[in-house]
Amino acid sequence: MIVAFSISPAASDDEGSVSAAVAEAIEVVRASGLPNETNAMFTNIEGEWDEIMPVIKAAVDVVAARSPRVGLVLKADIRPGFTGQLAAKVQRVEEQLARLADKEA
Repeated sequence: MIVAFSISPAASDDEGSVSAAVAEAIEVVRASGLPNETNAMFTNIEGEWDEIMPVIKAAVDVVAARSPRVGLVLKADIRPGFTGQLAAKVQRVEEQLARLADKEA
């Protein structure tokens, strides 16, 4: 399964930024050893329920240590029997885009 999630503290720093708290959460995810990637809006992590959820909880906990209130958004793609989908899903879309480009050429 792949889970896309976003964690944000309710309280920002003096400049209105939440990047330091978010960086600490991402550090937890990267230390987990599970496949992951981060973009401007979400961090994606791939694994099984029992692997992913403790990592997300630990990431929330480090943000909660900085802020009395934390926002968490989760979106999950649950597809038993499939692994390596973090890159494979994107590759399939890129292949379709290439086919469309070839048709237009």
